[in-house]
Amino acid sequence: MNFSDYQQTFDRILSGELTTAPYDDPHFIEYVKLNHSRQNRWVKKGELIDEAVEAVTNIQSKQNWVLITEPWCGDASHNVAFIVKLAELNPLISLDIQLRDAEGSEIDSYLTNGGKSIPKLIIRNDSGKDLIVWGPRPAEAQALFHKLKEQNRSFEEQKIGLQQWYNENQGLAVQTELAHAINQLIFEELQ
Repeated sequence: MNFSDYQQTFDRILSGELTTAPYDDPHFIEYVKLNHSRQNRWVKKGELIDEAVEAVTNIQSKQNWVLITEPWCGDASHNVAFIVKLAELNPLISLDIQLRDAEGSEIDSYLTNGGKSIPKLIIRNDSGKDLIVWGPRPAEAQALFHKLKEQNRSFEEQKIGLQQWYNENQGLAVQTELAHAINQLIFEELQ
């Protein structure tokens, strides 16, 4: 699906049209409401950094970006908009958004420590070879997540800690990490 379809999935969930599990659970509906608001904030106000813009616009061959996500995912609400904005910069990039829990999702091939953590971005060349796999969150946020878990913080405290981190970071980490990975890929292709 494209980003417009993904946005419509939020609308279908919030209107009560889509009620398959886990969207039959009121807790998940609350996550979707929050995440829809967070994602829309980044769509409207999230700024791309020069380093990421330059890296993406320097891509000279066709790529397929597969983004595995779900509307209930808090990390996705802070990262998806930036990934979409970057993909839109270069006509050589096609973006396919997959719902992690839908039939046909490729998540089982991209597990994180044995789990289906999302969002997950897979950047492939035109032949379908994986070039970059990123996710489920920027390295600094991942380190914070592990630290909070090691401190036996409650799930609520973990969510709040990550939310604060994302608000302060404003999409810088995801963009920087993708820019570095893309620049490394371009460098290797020139060798």
